[in-house]
Amino acid sequence: MAPKLRLLIVEDDPMMQLGLGQALGEQFAVVGYAEDGYGAIDLTRQLQPQVVIMDIGLPRLDGIAATQRLKREFPDIHVVMLTSHQSALEAVAALSSGADAYCIKGETVERLVMAIAAAQEGATYLDPQIARHVIQHLHPPQPTMDYHLSQRELDVLKLMVEGYSNPEIASKLFLSPNTIKTHVRGILNKLAVDDRVQAAVVALRNGLV
Repeated sequence: MAPKLRLLIVEDDPMMQLGLGQALGEQFAVVGYAEDGYGAIDLTRQLQPQVVIMDIGLPRLDGIAATQRLKREFPDIHVVMLTSHQSALEAVAALSSGADAYCIKGETVERLVMAIAAAQEGATYLDPQIARHVIQHLHPPQPTMDYHLSQRELDVLKLMVEGYSNPEIASKLFLSPNTIKTHVRGILNKLAVDDRVQAAVVALRNGLV
C-alpha cells in the first residue's frame, strides 16, 4: 500500500483544526498543526509535509506571506489556501503568492480532497464559487488609479507583498524599524486598507508592484 500523503494543517481556530484533522485524517497522514504563519514554516522544516492546508487569515504572519516564504524555501511543497471569504481579488493574491489551490471554508470534504489531489498533481484548483470571477482578474494588472505612493513607499510595499516582516524590510532597505513602521502606516492609509493582506491585494490588482 502506498504511503499516505503527508499534510500539515495551519489554522488558528482550534475547532476548525479539529474538524479538518478528523475530515482528512482517514485519507491522509496529518503530521501536525500550526496556529500562525511562523509556526507553519517551523513545522514544515521539522515534519516535511507534502501539502500544507493554509488558512489565509492567520495571526502574526498571514497565509499569503507564509505561503510566499514556504515556496521560496520549499519549491516542491504544495499549498491549499482556505478562506471564509469569496473575494476574487483575495484569491488572485493567494495564487500570486504561490498557492496551488484556493478553497472556501465550509465546502464539502470531497471538494477539499479534490483540491489537495489537484495540487499534488501540479494543477491549480479554484473553488467553483469564485472561479469565474477570478478568471476575469487574471489578465495582466493595469494601474486603475494613482495612490500617490513615494518611491520609498513602493519599495516597502514590494517587500510587504513578498512577505517580509518590518525588521526584515528595515534590514534590506538599510532603514530603522521605526521608519519602516511609519512607511507601512502611510501605505495602509493611502491604499485605504486595514492590514497587510488587503494592501497586497490592492497592490497586485493595480500593478503597483
